[in-house]
Amino acid sequence: MPTPILMPALSPTMEQGKLAKWLKKEGDKVASGDAIAEIETDKATMEVEAVDEGTIGKIMVAEGTEGVAVNTPIALLLGEGEDAAALKSYGAEPPQPAPAKAAQDAEPVKVEKANGAPAAAPQANGHNGHDGGRVFASPLARRIAKDAGLDLAAVKGTGPHGRIVKHDVEEAKAFGAAKPAAAAAPAQTGGALVPQRLAAAIPDDQIIAMYEKGTYELRPLDNMRKTIAMRLTQATQTIPHFRLFVECEIDTLLEARQRINMRSPKDGQPGAFKVSVNDFIVKALGLALQRVPDANATFTERGILLHKASDVGVAVAVEGGLFTPVIRGVEKKSLADISNEVKDLAERARKRRLAPHEYQGGTTAVSNLGMFGVDNFDAVINPPHATILAVGRGEKRAVVKGNQIVVATTMGCTLSCDHRVVDGALGARLLQAFKGYIEEPVTMLA
Repeated sequence: MPTPILMPALSPTMEQGKLAKWLKKEGDKVASGDAIAEIETDKATMEVEAVDEGTIGKIMVAEGTEGVAVNTPIALLLGEGEDAAALKSYGAEPPQPAPAKAAQDAEPVKVEKANGAPAAAPQANGHNGHDGGRVFASPLARRIAKDAGLDLAAVKGTGPHGRIVKHDVEEAKAFGAAKPAAAAAPAQTGGALVPQRLAAAIPDDQIIAMYEKGTYELRPLDNMRKTIAMRLTQATQTIPHFRLFVECEIDTLLEARQRINMRSPKDGQPGAFKVSVNDFIVKALGLALQRVPDANATFTERGILLHKASDVGVAVAVEGGLFTPVIRGVEKKSLADISNEVKDLAERARKRRLAPHEYQGGTTAVSNLGMFGVDNFDAVINPPHATILAVGRGEKRAVVKGNQIVVATTMGCTLSCDHRVVDGALGARLLQAFKGYIEEPVTMLA
């Protein structure tokens, strides 16, 4: 039977993508690892590789098609000894992609619904993983759901033929959905907290009805904006934020920056660089996390992950949204290395050419709006980070030193903290360490 090639999930949050280009055509032979198509997501353009050898028997999704759901068949691969006649048998039974066979059992499992309640999730792919009292789910999805206490009958399936897969259960877990209806409120004795149901957003029809027709233009949401909306809603609903503010004097830093850049080879020569104030900020935050390691952490229900390296995300504004590529091991890199890496990642981010590993993970991030004239602001934490540093502009201001009023260049910085991981005193220590590096930049080179 032909093997379906499915639209891959190129990131944990990806739900759909655009099939930008086919690199192979029907009748072409492919080997495992051959690039067969280009997929555009909200973050990047990536190549899809064949997972087995065979012949492209049928292309099921045309080039340029947008909104192709993850796990949707995009082509059929004929194996050895199969010809076009074998394509007719496809669809006679729910297909299983070759690479997923180890993780997804074809046998459906009957799951009793909590209190006999009907499935609450909307239909997906025609089945939503449910057929009467039967729930179609992979063994891994069932195991994760059991451990998390989730009711599979209320989980929306996005796998082949509406099958419930790992991604569906993890998403339901993250958003607090699919909890058994009979679950009691958490006791005060330290049991796991059950997320409370949040007020629903105003329906689109009600919002649009508030405005007179012809007075607005409806711009459809692209994948990037949908992902931003989902992630920031998740952050504000599930992460208890608090903020700490500090002003840093940066006159010494500005002088150091000028002197460092004077030592750079000329543009175009090997090793050329141009260090920015933001590069100092990234380096200082990475070193501060090493000095205050308890803040270099990520919250999970199993426990707090304490990270060894300082992996710092850098918010990059692009048309229609933003990316946060991650600089790995900041504490070990020179300012020139950080500068060149940030420039490279930012340029590729604007072209949507970042690979998933370049923008996933990390422990904190820097969002700098100083170049736009913003004095200070609060940033929303980007899960799974525990902190984010919002940086305002550097400006000459009157400050008091001793009994004298003097002019100094100061920069406002606001640290948003996840209170589940970083308490007030811990956040203050991190911000204090950061301020020390910024105001004495020579210590970054020690």
